[in-house]
Amino acid sequence: MTAQFVRYTPDVEDDDPHFDRNVQTVIEKTESYIAESVGAGGTGRALRDAHAKGYGLVRGEVEILDGLPPEYAQGIYATPGTHDALIRFSNGSPHAGADARLGAATGLALKIFDIPGPTLLEDEPDTGTFDYANINGPIFFCNTVEHYLFIQELFLNAPAYFSQGRPGAHRFFTEFVTGKGTLDQDNWAWDEFLAFLHLAKTPPANLLLSSYWTMGAVRHGDYIAKVRITPDPSFAAAVVRRDIDPTSAAEVFRPALEAELRERPYAFDIQVQLCTDLERMPVEDTTVEWPEQLSPSVTVARLRLPQQDISEPENLEKMDALSFTPWRVTAEHAPLGNIMRARKEVYRRSSVARHQLNQQPRTEPRSADEVLGTDPAHHRDDASTKAAGPHGSTSSPV
Repeated sequence: MTAQFVRYTPDVEDDDPHFDRNVQTVIEKTESYIAESVGAGGTGRALRDAHAKGYGLVRGEVEILDGLPPEYAQGIYATPGTHDALIRFSNGSPHAGADARLGAATGLALKIFDIPGPTLLEDEPDTGTFDYANINGPIFFCNTVEHYLFIQELFLNAPAYFSQGRPGAHRFFTEFVTGKGTLDQDNWAWDEFLAFLHLAKTPPANLLLSSYWTMGAVRHGDYIAKVRITPDPSFAAAVVRRDIDPTSAAEVFRPALEAELRERPYAFDIQVQLCTDLERMPVEDTTVEWPEQLSPSVTVARLRLPQQDISEPENLEKMDALSFTPWRVTAEHAPLGNIMRARKEVYRRSSVARHQLNQQPRTEPRSADEVLGTDPAHHRDDASTKAAGPHGSTSSPV
């Protein structure tokens, strides 16, 4: 029996009468944290309020596949072709410092070039770029901007809580569940707290061996989806540095990424999971993982990373100057749900503040070469990164 995919209509999202007021409060707290991070963050620069520590900026190429079923050949995926791309690997924490202090939440932010059509960012509609800002977990620990008000504050101050040992941890957990005393007991944030615990138990992994999800739902043309960027199995099998121990050194994620990409190319699959049941695959509840049994993830594009050297310090500087947001997309791929809507203005204002404090120009690049410089190897037809796997065999589809 063929799955019946839920068609997108505006009413799949809930209306929140206090949304604009709550978003403005989040923006004010975010801008304050970014300003204070110049002195308190330990780097002498303004930090992002999430994904503050980057692990590397990587050149890539996205091939949108031909012959996709019509339900998947939507929006940008309706036109087969190859696009240059940039990938930022990062830690999800709002803090910088040794990897062991930051947890195992990691992100893959993807910027695809030469995508026609206006983006949903009114101040930069014609950049020709298309972003994903994904993280290594299928769920998120916050459903509404109202809850984000206290969850953001807890996370920004997490080191102060946990530096006090078990009493501090107990206070952090209590204030998470109760909304710092703002929630009625019937509405305590148990679902969000359990999602947080689930994500906190994610074991550390080589950045190339993790899958990365949008967490929240997005439009997929006529339908509703979540998007996953997941390792191509044949390339993943060739990764040498499989065990990552953050306690073994101050820096573990970036050196492993550098070494793997210096030695061989790599590839991910970009996959779309379409919604078939709004009850079991909700738009407004990001703490619920969408079951693959209801709708499997289908590969719509390949993300290829050629063999490259990202070890120079300038790589991190170039990465820091970039901006990634889930709203730098075309209308056919609009983020959905309360917390995803909140990201639009929060991300924009955060980026503006950070770039101003760091005296960095805030402009979208038009190509990967514009950021990383011309790479002669990137422009030749390298069969090892196009049709072949890491050992010369054809990559197996997922």
